[in-house]
This record gives sequence, C-alpha cells and structure tokens, in this order.
Amino acid sequence: MNSKQRFRARFIGIGILLIAGVLTSSLYSTSIIHGQEYKGKAQSQYVKPQTSLFARNSIYFSAKDGTQSAAASVGSGYTIFINPKLLVDSKVVYEALSNYLTLDRGVFMSKANKPNGLYEVLANKIDEKMALSIQGLGLKGVGVAQETWRVYPGGSLASHELGIIGESVASSSVSGRYGLERYYNDILVRSGSGSSVNIFAQLFSEIGSVFSSSVDSGDLVTSIEPTVQTYLEKVLSQAQLVWNPDEIGGIIMDPNTGLIYAMASHPTFDPNDLKSIKSVSIFSNPLVENVYEMGSIMKPLTMATALDSGAVDIDSTYDDLGCLTLNEKKICNFDKKARGVIPMQQILSQSLNIGAATIALKTGAKDFTKYFSSFGLGGKSGIDLPNEAMPLTDNLKNPQDIDIATASYGQGIAVSPLGMIRALSVIASGGYVVTPHLVKQINHTDDSIKKVDTKRTGPVLKPETVDEVKRMLVSVVDISLAQGKLKKEHYTMAAKTGTAAIADHVNGGYYSDQWLHSFFGFFPAYNPKFIVFLYQKHPKGAQYASETLTKPFDELATFLLNYYNVPWDR
Repeated sequence: MNSKQRFRARFIGIGILLIAGVLTSSLYSTSIIHGQEYKGKAQSQYVKPQTSLFARNSIYFSAKDGTQSAAASVGSGYTIFINPKLLVDSKVVYEALSNYLTLDRGVFMSKANKPNGLYEVLANKIDEKMALSIQGLGLKGVGVAQETWRVYPGGSLASHELGIIGESVASSSVSGRYGLERYYNDILVRSGSGSSVNIFAQLFSEIGSVFSSSVDSGDLVTSIEPTVQTYLEKVLSQAQLVWNPDEIGGIIMDPNTGLIYAMASHPTFDPNDLKSIKSVSIFSNPLVENVYEMGSIMKPLTMATALDSGAVDIDSTYDDLGCLTLNEKKICNFDKKARGVIPMQQILSQSLNIGAATIALKTGAKDFTKYFSSFGLGGKSGIDLPNEAMPLTDNLKNPQDIDIATASYGQGIAVSPLGMIRALSVIASGGYVVTPHLVKQINHTDDSIKKVDTKRTGPVLKPETVDEVKRMLVSVVDISLAQGKLKKEHYTMAAKTGTAAIADHVNGGYYSDQWLHSFFGFFPAYNPKFIVFLYQKHPKGAQYASETLTKPFDELATFLLNYYNVPWDR
C-alpha cells in the first residue's frame, strides 16, 4: 500500500468514527436528555400502530364470459379513537361525537377515564365523509386514522374455498389461515405489507424486505363461476331445509381438466363477520379435509376394473344369491333378495352389492387394488387447498376376500368428496386422471401472467372400457333412476347413487339408522362438460340417496345445460 492509499484509508476511518460519534451523541440527547420532552410530543401526535393497514393481493371469480369479479379484496375506511390523557372535557366530547356515532355512554366514559390510556378505539370502518366531519370538529384528544381490511364482496359465497386471514399478535403480520388465502399466502402477500413501521428502523433491521419485492406476488384468478356457485349453494340450502343433514356439500367440475366451477358445503360462514363464529371447526372444508365411506357410487369403478382387466365382459352373467359369507362375515344386497342369473347391467341398475363383490373377487385382489390405486384412490388429489385428507384404504394393502368385497361397493374404505369426484372423472374423461384445482391464472404484480397448467395422467382405462361403462350409466338414468323420470330428451346423462352405512367410532360397527348419501353424474355422457358430486351426512327421514339427492342433481344438471347453452347430443 503506497502513501496515498494509506492517507485515504486513514481519512475514511476518521470519517466513520466522526459519524459514529455524532450519531451516538444524537441518540444520547434524544433518549436521555430530551426523552421526556419527546415522549410528550409523541403522545400528542400518536396515531395507532397501523397493523390493520396492509396491502394484500386480490382473489377473483371468473364468469363464463371471462369477466372477473372480486372474491377477496382490500377495503378501506377510518378508525375513530381517543387519547384519554389529552381529553379536556369527556362529557363535551361524548355529546359531540354522539351526533355522528352510536356510542354507549358508559363504555365511552370507561375508556375516556383510563389513567394510562393513550389509544382507545370508539369505532371502526367509518366512511371518509363521516371521518372528515369528525376530524373537522377539532376536538382535542380525538383522532382519525385510516385503516384497511380484507373484504369478501360475496359474503358467504365460496367461503370455505376462499378461506380467511388472521393477524399474528407477536409479529403484527397478516397471513392466510384457511382456503386459498392460506394455500397461496406467499403469492397474496405484498412485500412490506402487514404493518406500518418507521422507515429508518426498517432500513437497519429489515434491509432485505425494504429493497426487495416478491416476483411471485400477484392476484389469483379462480375457475369459480359466481352464478354457478350461487346456484349450487341455493340447491344445497334447499336440500338442507328438507332433509336436515349434519353436513351437505357438492362439487361441479370439468372432468377433462379438473377445473372446479363451484364447490360448497353447509354449514357455512361469512368471512366478513368472524365475531359471530361460535366454533373454529366451521372454517374447515369437509369436501377436502374429511373422508367418508361413499357407498354404491364406487360400483362404476368396480365395473370398470372388472371389464378392463378382462375378468368379465359386457355379456357376462352371474348368479345373484342375495347374500354371501366371506371370512365368516355376511354381506347382502340392500334388500337381501336374490336375483338369480342376471347380466352385468343390473349390478349398476339395481345397485347390487353381491354383484359388485362377485366381479371384484373374480378380478382378484392384486388387480383390483392396482386399478383402484390408479384411479387416485390411494393418495391425495393435489387440490390447491390446504389440509387435504389422505384416504383410508388400509383394507386394500393386505386384503382378505371380505375387504375386496366391501370396498367394491364403497364400504370399508373412506375417501374425501374431492378424491371421489377425481376418481369418478376417470370414466367421464376417457380414462384419464385429472388434478382438481381452483386457480387457473396468476396475475403477477410485475404484469406477467402465469396460466396454471392442467395436469392429467393416463389413460388408466381402455377406451372401450370407458365407452361400455358410460353406456351402462346412461341406461341407469334412462330406465332405472326414478323410474326413468330423469331421462332428458336431448341429452345423455350418466349417473349413479350411493348409500353407505356410517361407522360408529365409539362402539364399533355401523349405525343402524344413520346413512351417508352420495350422488354423481356427468353430461353429456359421451362428451362430458361437467361432472357433479353431491353428498349428505345423516339426512333425516329417508334411507336411500335416490330419495334425497336425485332432485338436487336434476336441478343442477338442467341449470348447467341451459346456462352454458350446451349443444344437444341426441
């Protein structure tokens, strides 16, 4: 190092020491010598810590014409507060504010007389006109502060899917707690949002967050169609009033892409009014987070397995004895009646447990388990919602004959409604397994747009197998279901009902008077645009799903065909 370099180094070092000395002296003067003076000024100017002032990206619904409408956005308004230490005459202030706000006198006086109070909220979410009027009164000790909050314009519409946000007291940060708000939290969060802090402090303590922004941040555009979602929730509400189930829910999906047009369950909630919630359990989404033994809607998959493996063909017959004893356990048809020698079609048309068990056992445990796994029944669906439940299919790992038999008609194994519609979409989609999803596009804050890819694998069934099962399910609707009353003149409809006994987890076995009803259908059957799944847990006053869910399905199918102006297919 030469003499000039040494001089520069010494000069810079001395400069740094001088700056450090000035800063130290300034800090000492501010905090020690003039501490009480500045504290008083701060109290007179203090506005609430703006932890509610945050910027969060939006979530949108998508109408059938591509129009987007806000599902979750940010609202803004004002908070009215008082600093008790600065109030001159509490009674005068109360009388003045009462002309603008609905105030309880006792509550106001309690806040106004707090000896150590600096910030007491009187009202939230006040509009700008009123806030400016109050500010214009010039009342000492009365403050007006801007605030922002999460708004869900649709109220309870798709509330389980959208989710809610929550604030961490420790970090004063806001994050998603359920639904899309949680699953896509990192994308919905805007860098630096969640609290209002001193920029000088932030420069030294959170340098990274000040000078960087998340390139992944953006708005979510969902596939939820608001009119379809509204209609689904209306149909579910009507069915709930009639049958009073413990739970009821439904999903409407494109079986070819996995895009979800609507999904809903009851009971539900309004994310704008969380104070009225009595139990946090209502925030959980049973369509994704709960598993159920689904009953006879599993039989089309059993039939597809037997046909595709070559265990039977469409012209095969079997001798239906009404009941079977396997591994010392007895299983029967729903009415315990024998049918004699009958064709494959009747297994679906009459929903015969013994028929499903017979063809499953003929398929063999190894192939039966392999096919059911290929339909996605052995794992999660991959839906972009949190807390998806794993299916309970342990009975198929080392199965006895009784395990294969009961699984063939939807007992002994449990899956989520989301997992079930995914598996049944294999038939509707031509043999492919899709990944259900709600978000179809992300509009990044840097103006880039990311389309969410459709994910599907397969085929896992031969084309001829799919065609045969579709024809069988169309026959179920045209001839058997509701004595053929659901048959539509210009559309082919494929559908199947399911009724399952509900397990008694306390005493073991199954309840004798509690049932899970399920229903699925897709249409037009040979080029399906929609697949619909419905379920009810413990409806009152009816044993079979055909009694409780046939009408809701027909209403939804008729609405969708008309709303989307689907071309006739017959």
